[in-house]
Amino acid sequence: MFSPRAFPPSHGSSVKWLAPLVLCLAAQISTAQNTPLLSGGLAFQTTTNAGQTSYLPLLEPLVAVPLGEKFFFESRAAILEDFFPSNGKYDHSHFAGFTYAQVAFLASPRLTLVAGDYLLPFNVYNERLSPVWISNLQDSPLMSSIGLMSSASGLGGMARGKAVQTSKYSIDYAAFFSARSGNQQFGATRAAGGRVSLYVPAHRLEAGLSYDRSLQGPQPQHENFYGAHVWWEPKDMGLRFRSEFARGHHAQGYWIEADYRTWAFGGLNSWVGRIEPVFRMQQTFRRDNIVSDGVPLVNTQRADFGLNYNLPHNVRILTSYSRQFSSSGDHNIWETSIVYRYLFPAWKEKSK
Repeated sequence: MFSPRAFPPSHGSSVKWLAPLVLCLAAQISTAQNTPLLSGGLAFQTTTNAGQTSYLPLLEPLVAVPLGEKFFFESRAAILEDFFPSNGKYDHSHFAGFTYAQVAFLASPRLTLVAGDYLLPFNVYNERLSPVWISNLQDSPLMSSIGLMSSASGLGGMARGKAVQTSKYSIDYAAFFSARSGNQQFGATRAAGGRVSLYVPAHRLEAGLSYDRSLQGPQPQHENFYGAHVWWEPKDMGLRFRSEFARGHHAQGYWIEADYRTWAFGGLNSWVGRIEPVFRMQQTFRRDNIVSDGVPLVNTQRADFGLNYNLPHNVRILTSYSRQFSSSGDHNIWETSIVYRYLFPAWKEKSK
C-alpha cells in the first residue's frame, strides 16, 4: 500500500520501518558492543480477499551500524515473492529493494540530524507499527498512505528530538525537507513537513499533530496533508489503544485499534497470556475522485477482528477476519501470518 520499493502495488500490505523505541534499544545495544547489529523479520502471509487467495513469503532484514560515538547508520530492505490468482491459475511477482537507508548524527541530547533516505514522520504508523514483526494485523490501515507522498519516505534531511522534557510531560518534534528523486530504489517527492507530540508518562498517554506539504510541480498542484494521533497504554492493564486521523486534498480517514494481553493467569509468558485479541475499526471518505492517494476510490468502512498468539523465541501467529463495506461491494477478508523476529550482533566484541 505504501511504496513500490517494498511491496507490489496490487497487493498492498504493511511496509516501512522500525519503531523508534526499538531503534533506540538497538542503537544502545550496538554501541555498547561496538559492533553492527543484524535484525529483521521473516514471514509467510496468506490473504483470502473476496474468495481469492494469495501467498506472500517475505524477508525484511535490517542492519544498524554505529560509526563512532556520534554517528549511526541504519538500513532496511524487503525481499518477497508474491503468488496471486490470475485467469484461473496462479501468477507471481518478486521484489527486492531498500526500504530506507540513513545516517543519524547526535548533535546534542535534544537534537538528532538525519540524512539520506528516511521514513516520513507523518503520524506514527509509518515509523512504529508497519514492520512485519511489530504490526498486530497483516494489512496496514486503508488511510495510512495519506500524507506519505506515495513512497512513504523522503530523500534529504530531517531534524528530530525532544523540545521539552520534565517529570510530568515531554514534547517531541520531527521536521524534514525532501528533494525530488525518480530513482527506482530511492524515489521521493519534493516536500516538507513535520510532527509534534506530547507524552504524559503518568498516564502513558501520547497525542500528536502532523503536517506535510507537497512542493512538487506548479504551485496549484501543491497539496497539504494534516494528521493527528492518540495512543494510550493504561498502566498494569495489558491494554493498548491506538488511533490516527489523516486528511489530504482528495481523501481523508481514520482508524482505531485496541489489543489486549492478560497478566491474570501467570503473566504474559503463560499460555493464556500469550493470546492477544485485536480489534480495528477504520473508515475512509472521498473528497474527490481525481487522485486516489492510495485510498479506495469510494467511501469505505472496514472492521478487523484479529486473534494473535505470541510463541516463545520471537515467533508470532497472526490471524484475522475483516468485513469491508463500500458502494463497490461488500466482501470478507481472511488473513493468516507466521512471523519470526531475529536479532543478533554481527560479531562479538573483542575483549580489551
